[in-house]
Amino acid sequence: MPTAAAARLDGMPPPMADRAYRVAYLVTHPIQYQAPMLRLIAAQPDIDLTVFFQSDLSLGSYEDEGFGRAVKWDVPLLEGYRHEFLPGFWRQGPIGARKPLSFGLGRRLRRSRFDALWVHGYARITNLAAILCAKAHGLKVLVRDEATLFSADRSGTQRAAKRAFFAILSRLCDAYLAIGSANRDYYLSQGVPARRIFDMPYCVDNDFFARHAREAAARRQELRRELALADRRPVILYASKFEPRKRPQDLLDAYERALAAAGWAEPPYLLFVGDGELRAQLEASARARGLGGVRFLGFRNQGELPALYELSDVFVLPSVREPWGLVVNEAMAAGKAVIVSDRVGCAPDLVRNGVNGVVFPAGDVTALAEALRATAGDPERNARMGEESRKIIERWSFAEDVAGLRQALRASFS
Repeated sequence: MPTAAAARLDGMPPPMADRAYRVAYLVTHPIQYQAPMLRLIAAQPDIDLTVFFQSDLSLGSYEDEGFGRAVKWDVPLLEGYRHEFLPGFWRQGPIGARKPLSFGLGRRLRRSRFDALWVHGYARITNLAAILCAKAHGLKVLVRDEATLFSADRSGTQRAAKRAFFAILSRLCDAYLAIGSANRDYYLSQGVPARRIFDMPYCVDNDFFARHAREAAARRQELRRELALADRRPVILYASKFEPRKRPQDLLDAYERALAAAGWAEPPYLLFVGDGELRAQLEASARARGLGGVRFLGFRNQGELPALYELSDVFVLPSVREPWGLVVNEAMAAGKAVIVSDRVGCAPDLVRNGVNGVVFPAGDVTALAEALRATAGDPERNARMGEESRKIIERWSFAEDVAGLRQALRASFS
């Protein structure tokens, strides 16, 4: 059965009548969020896609620095699209600006006569070399990246250097693929003309999370018993890495304040899903404060998350530097109200204050506590917000990614 995103693509005419665009996509490693998008792009008759990976790190169990533990994804990463792993150095260690160092892409671009190179990220040595090679061979270059004006702390000197870098990059790049409004604003701030920016939003497999959340509804009480959660008590959910920029401590502090001030007849639980460097500190803090409603569930894989979204009443991501926040997409696809800080990249596009959630000032624990009080204790309001989340996320899907890629290719070749 076709997905909703695929169904919305039916009947769209190809942008080139004589042949398909031959597109090479360069990315560091197989990414669980991207695999469904790549399958959909590869299925289009007018885009002949080949993916080039620099590392196979994520195919087996590997050490994820953010989670601070070994991770092995439980979803298919390579099915449904043509791909190849490039030779290179440092292919198995941590991925960074200089690692892995891949080679051989230029020969492959020539051999297969590609029309365009699409790169994920512009600040890596291998990617910059690939961009130069592509331009030398007459290919169009498309860049997709996550940067926002708040994704990193930049000094005045760094901002000036970045603009100088973009002045050079824009001579080599034909189109920029914006993952959202904050990313688009970043490109504009670097002097990129609006006509060269195309929307290719950061998405998840909405159908996967919606379907599995619906299936999990029948097992909700069983899961509550497994987690020792009393009936009727609301559930606040955090699911992400436990690292400083995500600010899970802010959520714990706000939860404590909300408990003291709200006077709930049925006080909510707070579930922390994930792992990372701050976990021991958070657990110790919850114990010291006597917060018996806090549960730490550890890392949960993609297949396990929909049931936890379905169980929750509201999802929270309080990060101070979050380029996007795909877990918010997942929670919305599962039909949940969401609370995010104004430094979460998806906030301008996906979260509408009072409609499907709340946006609060990053780092403001008092405002976060107020948002928890306003949502966690009102099941009817949460249900309305969750339904709005579903409606919003339906139009933020892989179908929009395909459309954006097509528009970028058409403009680059026109």
